[in-house]
Amino acid sequence: MKITQIETIRIGQFPDLTFVQVHTDGGIVGLGETWYAASTVEAAIHDHFGPLLIGRDPSDIEAHWQSMFRLSDHAGYGGAELRAISAIDIALWDIRGQSLKLPVFELLGGGTRHQIRVYNTLGFYGDITDSHDVWRDPVALAKSLLDEGIEGMKFSPTDFIARESGGNLLFKKQLDRALQPFREIRDALGTDIQVANDGHGKWNLATAIKIAQEMEPLQPMWHEELLSPLDEDAHLRLQASTVTPIAAAERLMTRYQHRRFIESGAARIVMPDLTWTGGISEVKKIAVLASGHQLPIAPHDCVGPVNMLACAAICMAMPNVMIMEYNRAMHRGWYSDFIEPNFVVKDGFLKAPEEPGIGARLASGVRDRADASVRVSSEPRESWLESRKRYTYPPPDIQEEFERL
Repeated sequence: MKITQIETIRIGQFPDLTFVQVHTDGGIVGLGETWYAASTVEAAIHDHFGPLLIGRDPSDIEAHWQSMFRLSDHAGYGGAELRAISAIDIALWDIRGQSLKLPVFELLGGGTRHQIRVYNTLGFYGDITDSHDVWRDPVALAKSLLDEGIEGMKFSPTDFIARESGGNLLFKKQLDRALQPFREIRDALGTDIQVANDGHGKWNLATAIKIAQEMEPLQPMWHEELLSPLDEDAHLRLQASTVTPIAAAERLMTRYQHRRFIESGAARIVMPDLTWTGGISEVKKIAVLASGHQLPIAPHDCVGPVNMLACAAICMAMPNVMIMEYNRAMHRGWYSDFIEPNFVVKDGFLKAPEEPGIGARLASGVRDRADASVRVSSEPRESWLESRKRYTYPPPDIQEEFERL
């Protein structure tokens, strides 16, 4: 089986979303996805990574990952490149699972479980207005989650306050008002529901410490990105100031960036985003690295539907996954418009996919939407890095001499 073409599908309704489909001459199509800077990701796929794979065997997943990463790393790997690699990697695993008629988690070593507990990140779409309801009636919101078997939630009570000062100034009265929903939930429900705090990297160290210490009596599930993950030492100092676990970080890319936070103790919960950090291949490595330091992982979500399917493979296969992020507003609001079948969350658990591959296909009609932009690569092309070998390597006869040695 050979790869015949790679296509990207961008949707005007969600301009940061990029679907990737990898086509093969055997008729199997693999589906991947990433989020943010969609036009830049599209360029990375079609100008750099996609043409490397045309005509090659899709089952050589690790070799393809290494080829793409070496091309990216030559100039200093970054966001768009890793998001492109992530989406392609997911699609290649999807092809492999479909060709063997097995879910991807079975290819990663089989299930250590067949369901994983989820927590709900408060979102807003259609009739589900969780992110607004937490300010209007936080106890009713929490009860609605408990009624569904969901015993954890996450929101960002201090984000909007940070805008005024750039995260450098926080008054006590502002923080008290921001934490009011959290306090109401604790007063009414005790610890029946776990509540995590997401700071989206908006605060400086001194203010982050103030927030963490003020929230200590509320027993948060964790603090996530109160600081930007640019400095693991600052995260380590934040962790030293609080008993609440620090989770880091969705914006870290590859095992190499995660390694620093894991080995230093700056993260007590490891939170890779599968569609940003390097795909299924890389998150498995990050999970193994974390397990070697007795740390759990809690994969990041809040992007598109394919991420949840790919994360489900990691969640079922890797024993140190503690919980999976979930957004019920998006799951029930628009995911079914783009994938079929939709993934299943029931009684507070994400269920293991039963279909081969990642467990779903791009929904019929997505490519034909009026707001869809489709770009296709179908011709192999030597990368600029490969072309440089003609100028930096010895001539072929000398290379053959070395190979005989």
